[in-house]
Amino acid sequence: MGLLDSFERGLERAVGGAFAKTFKSGVQPLEISAALRRELDTKAAVVSRERILVPNELRVRLAPADFARMDALGESLIDELTQLLQQHAAAQRYTFPGGIRLTLRSDATLAEGVLAVESETVKGSVVWSPVLDIDGVRHPLTRSRTIIGRGSEADITLDDTGTSRKHIEILWDGERAQLTDLGSTNGSLLNGEPVTRAVLPPDSVIEIGRTRILFRVLAQRGEVADPRNPRNPTRGGGR
Repeated sequence: MGLLDSFERGLERAVGGAFAKTFKSGVQPLEISAALRRELDTKAAVVSRERILVPNELRVRLAPADFARMDALGESLIDELTQLLQQHAAAQRYTFPGGIRLTLRSDATLAEGVLAVESETVKGSVVWSPVLDIDGVRHPLTRSRTIIGRGSEADITLDDTGTSRKHIEILWDGERAQLTDLGSTNGSLLNGEPVTRAVLPPDSVIEIGRTRILFRVLAQRGEVADPRNPRNPTRGGGR
């Protein structure tokens, strides 16, 4: 499966039926992904035999109507596009100078169906940010231990009677994740296979009850000092 096929499938999984209903005209998500890949290829700079540097801050400008359609997907679209950039860079042996920051912006000077990509190289640290996409909503994993279930005591509460009150637990140590089924009534699936406890690789699909959960690990910009106020760092990433 090619990168663009993988991107489209991932986006469909993340946003469900909204995907087919949203993009009937104007700019398509695949056009954005292709434009971003071209931007990396065009701006790639050979630093040495083993290092090809590409921009890590990218902005996609869209006509207001196109922006509204894309923005309706929330962070799921940004997550999928960021993941695609990481995969393309790995395949081409590109190096980012820091974490990736990708934003979508509305531009009234553009006609519907037209997009423009701007990019720049910004030095900085990389923060590996684990996130869960559930029904098109992004849930950053900000704790070392996150419990998911239908009970109010869960960290992420699901409106799904097929799940237990405390169904699964996800542990994150800053680099790796682990999934544990907490003795649920209906069990859990990891990438289509029953699971009790296992390492949770990036881009995994967890199924509990009727709920489908996508696990992502995104390379985003860490804190960098504001040159106007070194004591007040700004955080990159997101939109």
